[in-house]
Amino acid sequence: MNKETPAIAVVIPCHRVRDKILGVLGHIPPQVSRIFCIDDACPEKSGAHIKQHINDPRVTVIFHEENQGVGGAMITGYKAALAENAGIIVKIDGDGQMDPKLLSRFTSPIVKGLCDYAKGNRFFSPEDVRAMPRGRLVGNGILSFLTKLSSGYWSVFDPTNGYTAIHAGVLRQLPLDKISRDYFYESDMLFRLNIMRAVVADVPMTALYEDEQSGISVKRIVWPFVRGHVRNFLKRVTYNYFLRDFQLASLQLVFGLLFLVFGLCFGVVKWHVTGAPASAGTVMLSALPIILGFQMILSFLQFDIQSVPRLPLQASLENT
Repeated sequence: MNKETPAIAVVIPCHRVRDKILGVLGHIPPQVSRIFCIDDACPEKSGAHIKQHINDPRVTVIFHEENQGVGGAMITGYKAALAENAGIIVKIDGDGQMDPKLLSRFTSPIVKGLCDYAKGNRFFSPEDVRAMPRGRLVGNGILSFLTKLSSGYWSVFDPTNGYTAIHAGVLRQLPLDKISRDYFYESDMLFRLNIMRAVVADVPMTALYEDEQSGISVKRIVWPFVRGHVRNFLKRVTYNYFLRDFQLASLQLVFGLLFLVFGLCFGVVKWHVTGAPASAGTVMLSALPIILGFQMILSFLQFDIQSVPRLPLQASLENT
């Protein structure tokens, strides 16, 4: 594979996108060598619709007999692209919200060796933010903070943005079969990339909102998302700060939690359980550990923020 011009493959998960998918495929630029459309048991038979109306030799349609979710569709597409020796694999949704003409924005920083994974960010421009539906704006703000905490990529935003590109060498190192197969896929990818110490870059983009309806039920996914972020945060901290390395920040986290828990428990037992008078000494025995614990946890978070990966992995993985 040519180092300067790696082969680019596009993966498009297809589920209820029959009305939009032909337009998306028609605008994919010529520098893309392969296009994999994954019909994820689409009830609209998007895959058959593509095969009937698209004659582009770059397009391959892969069918799932059962719906696996966006993550499952992407894992199938990633494996197919790797089998075809793609150098960079781009994810584009089939609902028409992602402009295929922006593809070079995502592949360029990877080709230049600046990052291993590029993802879209719809919040760079104030005009784009104003165009976003208010519900999505609030939801993205909350999800962005949770994803920063669980993934360790404190400088990225818009974590659910599905317009992404990844270096094939990095993708081969990921445990693809362990990545979440549902709507938590994008957030779980960031967590897995951080464990590898891959460099992630945000790419400014504008989403195209029309009359499409989201298939995501907020009430149905809110708790799975919260559980997923808590699980990934605990796994990331355990691996990065206690198994792979042990440093001052590790001690700050441990003692910070111990002080915080001790101060809170002492205060609750002393005044709300026993009903003892709040003397100056007992107040200090509760307040001082809480303050110390809070400061230590803040110091740990500051170290975590400064530890975002900055050296791309792709140079060392070119021949893997």
